[in-house]
Amino acid sequence: MIDPKTIAHIAKLARLEVSAEEASRYSGDLSKALGYFEQISKVDTQGVEPLVTPSEMQPFWREDEAKREFTAEEMTANAPEKMGNLFKVPPVV
Repeated sequence: MIDPKTIAHIAKLARLEVSAEEASRYSGDLSKALGYFEQISKVDTQGVEPLVTPSEMQPFWREDEAKREFTAEEMTANAPEKMGNLFKVPPVV
């Protein structure tokens, strides 16, 4: 069982404000969710092959080919600002 004190600690670590009432409610909700996971973990899956997808799909593979469909000038033609053949963007710090 996850107690409200643990919820308050997790909220503090995540820099979230959680009232005592919310912590109590979240405690119950998370305890229920963990209970469902405990039920699922008890299911016997011996001999069951793992699935990548829930339906049978055939992978579609294509050759990885480099294509030059546009020139650098065409690709930057609608850019609000550019420098040569490059997009000019504000600096990010």
